Amino acid sequence: MDFELSDEQRLLVDSARAFARHELAPHAGDWDREHHFPVEVIKRAGEQGYLALYLGEEDGGLGLSRLSAALIFEQLAAGCVATTAYMTIHNMAIWMLASFADAELKARWLPRLVSGELLASYCLTEPDAGSDAARLATRARREGEHYVLDGSKCFISGAGSTDVLIVMARTGQEGAKGISCFLVPADAEGVKYGRNELKMGWCAQPTRSISFEGVRIPAGNRIGPEGQGFVYAMKGLDGGRLNIASCSLGAAQAALEQALRYVEERKQFGKPLSEFQALQFKLADMLTALTASRQMVRLAAHKLDNRHGEASLYCAMAKRFATDQCFALCNEALQLHGGYGYLNDYPLERWVRDSRVHQILEGTNEIMRVIIARRLLEQGGMLDRLL
Repeated sequence: MDFELSDEQRLLVDSARAFARHELAPHAGDWDREHHFPVEVIKRAGEQGYLALYLGEEDGGLGLSRLSAALIFEQLAAGCVATTAYMTIHNMAIWMLASFADAELKARWLPRLVSGELLASYCLTEPDAGSDAARLATRARREGEHYVLDGSKCFISGAGSTDVLIVMARTGQEGAKGISCFLVPADAEGVKYGRNELKMGWCAQPTRSISFEGVRIPAGNRIGPEGQGFVYAMKGLDGGRLNIASCSLGAAQAALEQALRYVEERKQFGKPLSEFQALQFKLADMLTALTASRQMVRLAAHKLDNRHGEASLYCAMAKRFATDQCFALCNEALQLHGGYGYLNDYPLERWVRDSRVHQILEGTNEIMRVIIARRLLEQGGMLDRLL
């Protein structure tokens, strides 16, 4: 197996790193403190193709592999985790539109979503349907050439500041097979938004609940056939788990680089912190954890790109491992800074706050363990079948 990046991938990484350093990193602290959603910067990211990384070129995207997309998200997240995390959600939402909608619906909405003229939110989670998403209660009933939506969603990234909602709603029986997928204009009559939630992290993007009260949309706004919404959601989440794991990698890399600078500059007991063996051991463990996490994410992306039969398993393992390890790394980097790490003047506390939620969203890490264990037990201990 070749672990080296191609020349094209290295150019993509360098370009994303430059964008992060110029457009994201200098402002990330202010966006966090002011709870500012940097829409104009996100639109400039769209000009670079970062809002449609793995959409096919025929749909206006860059047509990149999931591996190349993960490399880019990692670099962008080193500049601002919260803003990059929103970009990953936008990418996932419009990928679902591009992959499963009919030509007419795509033609009406996709070009402006690809460019960043319009932004999208992904609406799956409900107050009583988090980890058990198949129990969602939002309903879409057919009335002639329209659907009427009633229900509510919660924890929706970008809500209230985006233009398009990709909504999972029940059109049929209970359970996964009764769920369909819809494109809902964010300003449609009957769509109402809750307050911008006060969160521990991800303060540079809004998170709101959404209620749908008799929202009428054309039947042509359904994405794919009735009953396929949950299938689409799960396919989207495989890539979404890699995307959010990549954001954790970016935060961890930035935290480790900051820690290295600090221990080389900071002196205690007459010598730099970098000369204390206990701290050297800690740095060694941090680099090892980052490298292992990165390789798991890249392996899972490779499996997904090649449509491996166990790609979902690998995505779950990579998401679980990388988000746990990278959060711990950010926390250790804060510890190395002592009291300074706890101050808002340094970015460490923001990286800790922003990376913490990655262990919860796109399926909690406990649910990742359920997925992994269930698949393992189904094979009756025949591990070679999972490789």
